[in-house]
Amino acid sequence: MGAAERIEQLDAFDGVHGHLGVMKKRLSSPDMLDAEHGELEKYVIAEGRELQRLLLQAHMALRAARERPVDVRGADGVRRTTTRPSSRPLATLVGEVDVERIAYQARDVAGLHPMDASLNLPPEKYSHGVRRFVAEHAAIMSFDDVKHELVMYTGVRVPKRQVEELAVRAAVDFDAFYAQRRVSDELVEAPRFGDLLVMTFDGKGIVMVPEDLRPATKKAAQKSARKLATRLTAGEKRNRKRMAQVAAIYTVPRYVREPQDVLADLDGSRCDETRPERPKVRNKRVWASVAHEPETVIEEAFCEARARDPKHQRQWLVLVDGNKDQLAIIETMRKKVGAVRIIVDLIHVLEYLWRAAHALCEDNPKDAEAWVQQRLLWILQDRPAGKIATTMRASARAAKLEGSALAAVHDAADYLQTYADYMHYGTALEMGLPISTGVIEGACRYLVKDRMDRGGARWTLNGAEAVLRLRALRTSGDFDAYWEFHLREELQRNHARHYAAGSPPDPVRTLRRVK
Repeated sequence: MGAAERIEQLDAFDGVHGHLGVMKKRLSSPDMLDAEHGELEKYVIAEGRELQRLLLQAHMALRAARERPVDVRGADGVRRTTTRPSSRPLATLVGEVDVERIAYQARDVAGLHPMDASLNLPPEKYSHGVRRFVAEHAAIMSFDDVKHELVMYTGVRVPKRQVEELAVRAAVDFDAFYAQRRVSDELVEAPRFGDLLVMTFDGKGIVMVPEDLRPATKKAAQKSARKLATRLTAGEKRNRKRMAQVAAIYTVPRYVREPQDVLADLDGSRCDETRPERPKVRNKRVWASVAHEPETVIEEAFCEARARDPKHQRQWLVLVDGNKDQLAIIETMRKKVGAVRIIVDLIHVLEYLWRAAHALCEDNPKDAEAWVQQRLLWILQDRPAGKIATTMRASARAAKLEGSALAAVHDAADYLQTYADYMHYGTALEMGLPISTGVIEGACRYLVKDRMDRGGARWTLNGAEAVLRLRALRTSGDFDAYWEFHLREELQRNHARHYAAGSPPDPVRTLRRVK
């Protein structure tokens, strides 16, 4: 390093040395020697953040001092030959710094800043560090809380509206990230004997601002009159929600059981000592979308399945709750991909049986329980669902049920007949297949409800979709890999594509030791 370069570096870091000296002097003062640790901690955090900001500012100054003229040609083929000094602010996790750099210009075309590309600066004021902080925290707390957390832990002040905008921008590469993983070999799993590849789907409503409701829901909301001025009642919320399609895909070993094992698990009569350990779910990915149509989300799950098991060496299984629209889409996908077994959730069947039992055995809970257990056992033994439904209707006629009680029995019978082809639980148990949708039910709760259904929240479409994506990345353990991909996409999107051959010139004069 020559004398000029040493002076250049010392000058850039003068402010750092000065601030560090002030901190050392303050911490050695009589006042601080008498202070409690809390006061010391508060001082070191606040002034330490300023020290970090000065270090970052010094580095930016050093880069600016070493920026050399380069040949700048845009993607439009125009060479930018006019240069001028320019600067821009950058709000970082340690405070705001100024980035000085050279602007390259030409008539009638946008100017370019090679230093911005070298630093991969975002177009807006806030750094990628701030954006990552917002992205990770917006996934678990309200935008207001994120704003307060930023101030508390970093000193950066970002208005609530911009917090939401930063979250939206942070999630913009979600679809592209998973798409590129599917075309690589990254998702391919080594087949293990007995492994199942399971897909499961459900829907969960999110309260939206009126302009972002789907057309039919918006029309129903406009027609309905508010019952209370301060809150929505249960029926009114239905016309204020937009349905998010929730999906999960995972690998799980087979788990062979008998019908009596399932009954014992449901009524709690089988103790933990006698119950075999359930196999662990592996490689689980969960996600949800309120912007995409259900067809898109379900098709994505099947694409993921193909990426994981391209030779279809495992048993593919789809678990659903009986939603007819979902089933129609899944049936279409099954015709495209081949052998896929579809099973309707047993717990939903059980709920219909209990409603019928309460109607038929209104005054005797024990009789109702026995009635449910007997029919559930028949269903688990693969007795024809149509015959069970016929006997239920006959029982309702014999009991001369009317009104809601009669409707409960007919609804249960209809459900059994409609979904008989998706039951066959006895065969599924023999094959070691899961027969309940606990995974997706849990995903609806922790992925959607726990964050999106907080008191009084009304979501914009962009804000809701961004938060669902960020929560999915965290839950699936993909956030770090996604963020690396996102930064590469940011470099391409904000900088590289504006230069000839997609390659910004390197403007920094690096100092190399010459032997």
